[in-house]
Amino acid sequence: MNIEKLYARAYDWLISFGPRVVIGMLVLFVGLWLIRLLARWSHNRMQKKDVNPTVKPFLISLLTIALRIVLILAIMEIVGIQLTLFAALLGAFGVAVGLALSGTLQNFASGVLILLLKPFVVRDNIITQGLEGTVTSIQIFYTLVKTYDNRMLIIPNGQLSNNTIINISREGNRRLDINYKFSNGIDIKKVKSVINKTIDKSEDALATPARRIGVALLEPDGYTIAINVWVKAHGFEDTKLVLQEAVLQDIKDAGIKIPGV
Repeated sequence: MNIEKLYARAYDWLISFGPRVVIGMLVLFVGLWLIRLLARWSHNRMQKKDVNPTVKPFLISLLTIALRIVLILAIMEIVGIQLTLFAALLGAFGVAVGLALSGTLQNFASGVLILLLKPFVVRDNIITQGLEGTVTSIQIFYTLVKTYDNRMLIIPNGQLSNNTIINISREGNRRLDINYKFSNGIDIKKVKSVINKTIDKSEDALATPARRIGVALLEPDGYTIAINVWVKAHGFEDTKLVLQEAVLQDIKDAGIKIPGV
């Protein structure tokens, strides 16, 4: 008797909910197929539009996850599952997760802004929080910066978006500033002539913008010559070392005395 009642209830449930379950399964398979198709189409469109390779996987993944969530909610509605309690639980869970991961979410949002607004890109040289290096990778939650002494900095994106960033390579060129002090007995015209010849020989010094060489400081015991010459931003530190050494050597070879050298 109990088995007959069980069969009867199962039959009633099958008649009432069976078609909904079948329709839900069909919607699930068709929906997943359409989502994959849309993801593939989005990938091809982004390739044609030359979207940043770092942004592309993130956007496709975000789109896919969002569509799958919508699909699951639609199937639950078709099957007849009440979404009121589910929505309340999801909302409470979302608030708890948001509070627990507030810093992570800030880094996530900052990573998205960096990828979209591009204050810097991979291979740019930047200065932030007193640290200088080359951007090697921009991730969703953090950015990797390699310093000139081969240290890898892992900087949370939230800190980058809330602090000043100096992009020292975006313009392509940088001004190299060199100062030398001479005693008052040294002929300034001779000094400038030697420096100009040294810069003319340098392969790293740019012709434009024009260089500047002049007296930056006057003191009772001498004067300071300032040299402003433009060089490529990439390789700036190497150029600085080579050019300073060349200027110093040519000044000494010309018989010009530099105090303390």
